[in-house]
Amino acid sequence: MGRDFIMPGRIVSGENALYDASVYWREQGKKALIVTDEMMGKLGNVTILTKLLEEENIGYAVFDGINGEPTDVMIEAGLKRYQEEGCDFLMALGGGSPMDAMKAIAALSVCGGTAADYMGKVITGTMPFMTAIPTTAGTGSEATQFTIITDTKKDIKMLLKGAVLMPDLAVIDPRFTMTAPPFITAATGLDALTHAMEAYTSKKAQPLSDVFALSAVKRIFQWLPKAFHDGSDKQAREEMALAALEAGIAFNNASVTLVHGMSRPIGALFHVPHGISNAMLLKECFRFALDGTYERFGIMAREIGAASEDLSDEEASKRFLDAVVGICEELKIPSLLEYGIDREAFLAVIEKMAGDAMESGSPSNTRKGMTKEDVMEIYKRLWD
Repeated sequence: MGRDFIMPGRIVSGENALYDASVYWREQGKKALIVTDEMMGKLGNVTILTKLLEEENIGYAVFDGINGEPTDVMIEAGLKRYQEEGCDFLMALGGGSPMDAMKAIAALSVCGGTAADYMGKVITGTMPFMTAIPTTAGTGSEATQFTIITDTKKDIKMLLKGAVLMPDLAVIDPRFTMTAPPFITAATGLDALTHAMEAYTSKKAQPLSDVFALSAVKRIFQWLPKAFHDGSDKQAREEMALAALEAGIAFNNASVTLVHGMSRPIGALFHVPHGISNAMLLKECFRFALDGTYERFGIMAREIGAASEDLSDEEASKRFLDAVVGICEELKIPSLLEYGIDREAFLAVIEKMAGDAMESGSPSNTRKGMTKEDVMEIYKRLWD
């Protein structure tokens, strides 16, 4: 059986990638909507991009309303701006939120309706040209056909998807990641690590996704602590930007598993940043999942040097779990309690969260059968 494998239409990466990519914008349209957040303006990143567009005589409008994880309300505002300004293509500058927002704005500009209309459906149609310029090394949204938008009426995170949501151009210019503070570097880096580890251990893994996933796992264990401790380490930033892209390509094609399925409800109900809620779950989720595929967890352990060749897969798997717990500790990932979440409030919604997690479909990609009860048990263990 043949398998589909999709990636961004074009990737420009490395030093000066932004300048090198500008030649592709001339033919894309007359006016771009730059989807971003206020912080990108304050850091001067928006100006770097708009100056380049001016030099190329390309019109633009800036929508900097994606402050926080994107909601249906933000998407409506962005769509209105896109239409009122007469834009005909889009660019996203920022972390996963502006990139996710750009995809949703593009989809609604073509398909009409609201974001909620597309939950659980595959989005189709001819999208306007999309360029993704990530400024964090983490979400991999520049290389995926997914976008996550919060439904403010139902208080859930909606996963919208369709191959047409894949950006046409991904610009991986590590200089934009240099400004990320340690907390953001940790959160986004561990998000990328989770993408890679889950893609590799997913039931939907395939030989090509394995190549990208393993490379990302190895790269992140080597370089994320360096980028966290010294944000000005140029090589560490470059390696992490590449790793996030690799991990994005991997999970776009192999999907994610129980960690992401369980992470989204924590984010939706307790407003924990996505990378942090993933990291909080890693230990207990993987402790559950290890015996579903000792072989694959063992391979990852050997790839990162946490286990020798002569160890059994089962023993190597445990070493890998120790390494995952170790990197989370080094990057100062808080527990639910340390983050300030109320235990009783959390336990009171465990059943809802477990239902939402199972409904997302991600836990069923785990190489071990999972029930709603298993998910509830893992949520409870976060307090042990």
